Formats: sequence, structure tokens, C-alpha cells
Amino acid sequence: MGVTLPKSGVVILTFLHFLFGCSGIQDPADQPERTAPGWQSLFDGETLSGWDSTRFGGEGWVRVIDGAIFLFPGDSLTGITWRGEVPKYNYEIYLEAQRVKGNDFFCGLTFPVHDSFCSLIIGGWGGAVVGISNLDGLDASENETNRLRRFENGRWYEVKVRVGSERLEAWIDEEQFVDLAVEGRQFNVRSEVRLSRPFGIASWQTTSALKEIWIHYPISRDPIPQ
Repeated sequence: MGVTLPKSGVVILTFLHFLFGCSGIQDPADQPERTAPGWQSLFDGETLSGWDSTRFGGEGWVRVIDGAIFLFPGDSLTGITWRGEVPKYNYEIYLEAQRVKGNDFFCGLTFPVHDSFCSLIIGGWGGAVVGISNLDGLDASENETNRLRRFENGRWYEVKVRVGSERLEAWIDEEQFVDLAVEGRQFNVRSEVRLSRPFGIASWQTTSALKEIWIHYPISRDPIPQ
């Protein structure tokens, strides 16, 4: 469920609807469907069915506008948490994310890794850091998964995560950013995003948009469908 919008915010929301409706967001119907067996959609393009607005404290609005979930900035984190069950491994996630406005992470994707959890951070620490938080007690800015990439506001990025029995992998568009053996590694989340567990997506003081959220279980040896 989203945050309750005060009556005084109706005019503001109408303006935001107009503003972001002109920002180049594509209709989800124009996006390729996950047609391979085993794919399940987690977002119907119209409602937050199955999701809760994460009660971080100081979070901003969560709204569905023009077929996308918008996370509006609050005092810190704004996010959504899935109410349903998710597997611990042998699954993959696909979603599309956009940083609409701001300069910090627009997709903090928290998910299970066997009996633990971690987050894939996209655009953190001033806008460019990509990596896993936490790995062996170190966050994405400090561990071996730390990569830098420039992200454009107003552009959709494809995010793919695969949690196998032996490896954790992640891609942004067609570029692989994470390829990590799971055995012998310690996974955890930063304290700020614990409420995103077991599966959730958050942004930090940034307006972000999400769509095409899919899960595939169990995975095969084939590549993630494009």
C-alpha cells in the first residue's frame, strides 16, 4: 500500500503526473514480455498489488503513474517491499529502473542469497557507484564489486540479477557488473535497508521509476531472455 496522500497534495500530484508523463516514459505494452516458461510478473502496471510502501521513517510518496512505480524522495529512503514469498537461490530478477531526478542511487535492489540477503546498489555515493552491499562486511563503495558508471536522468536501464547455486551475477543493460562465487562469502545488508528484506527496491533522496518487474524460478543454464 502507498503512503496516504493528504488532500493538500492533490494539486501537486496532478502536476507531477503531467511533468513525468512528458519525460519519455514508454508504455509497458511496448516492452518485450518475459515469454519463457517460469517467468512471473510482480507488477501489473496499474496498482501496487503485492507490494507495501516500506516504512523506513521519513519516506516519500510511492505512486503508480503512467504504468510505472514512482518513488518520490523523502528524508532518506523511499521504497517498496514484496509481500509474497521469494526463493533463496536458483532464481533471477528482471526489472527496468530510471533515475527521474536526483543524484544518488535510484535502484537499491535487496534480495535473498541462500540463507542471507544483500542489495545491488545502482548509482550510489554521488550517482555513479554500482556494487553489492554488503559483501564480507563491506558495502558497495568498499568491496571488490565496486564499479563506476555514469547514469543519465530520464533514461530506462535494464537490471538483471541471477542467484544460482554457486554464483551471484548482475547486469545493467548488456554489461555484466557482478560475477561472484557464493561459497565462502558473507552477505548482509546495510542497516538502513533491513526493512527491504526479503525482496524490495529503494532509492535514496532521489526520484526513481520502476517497471517490468519479473522473477524467474527455477533458472536453467540458458541466458536470461532478452
